[in-house]
Amino acid sequence: MSQDSFSPFGLDVQPRRIVAHLLEDDGVYPNNTKLALMVYAGALPVALSHNPEAFEDLFCSRAWPPAWRYTVYDLHHYHSTAHEALGCFQGQASIQFGGPNGPVVEVNVGDAVVIPAGVAHKNLGDSGGFSMVGAYPEGQVPDMCYGKSGERPEADRNIEMVSMPQMDPVTGPSGGLLKEWISWH
Repeated sequence: MSQDSFSPFGLDVQPRRIVAHLLEDDGVYPNNTKLALMVYAGALPVALSHNPEAFEDLFCSRAWPPAWRYTVYDLHHYHSTAHEALGCFQGQASIQFGGPNGPVVEVNVGDAVVIPAGVAHKNLGDSGGFSMVGAYPEGQVPDMCYGKSGERPEADRNIEMVSMPQMDPVTGPSGGLLKEWISWH
């Protein structure tokens, strides 16, 4: 089976909708003016959406090894050394991206989000038990940045050096972030 046609448990993986948000530097959070935040509504079929292993298998098959199962922190933070993929398998949350003035995205079971290096994110509130699978492209290790004085310009230099992933963690070697990021990169 080719990686393009891989899907967990043999089911087709076609997000209902993909939305891209290009987020500007707000002076505190660098965000990423070249690579868009990608939101995949219904990344997994309903039958698999509550199964964390389905997200882990999908991400791993796309060269984004899963790293954790948890929630999203309730403080603005970002990673300057890695892109991040999130797959929601339990609950619902309102997640703000880009800092205090950025867009708020409602994330539900079965949804996935790809956060480019530098983009701030914060859990504004969630249903009890909200959980996600987190993954990073092979070879990338995330740091933790909080928008504190002194983080930049080193964080800006790190963001510029983060490589493009081999594949989109949801759609594989074509479409999704590869289509969007290449058009902006």
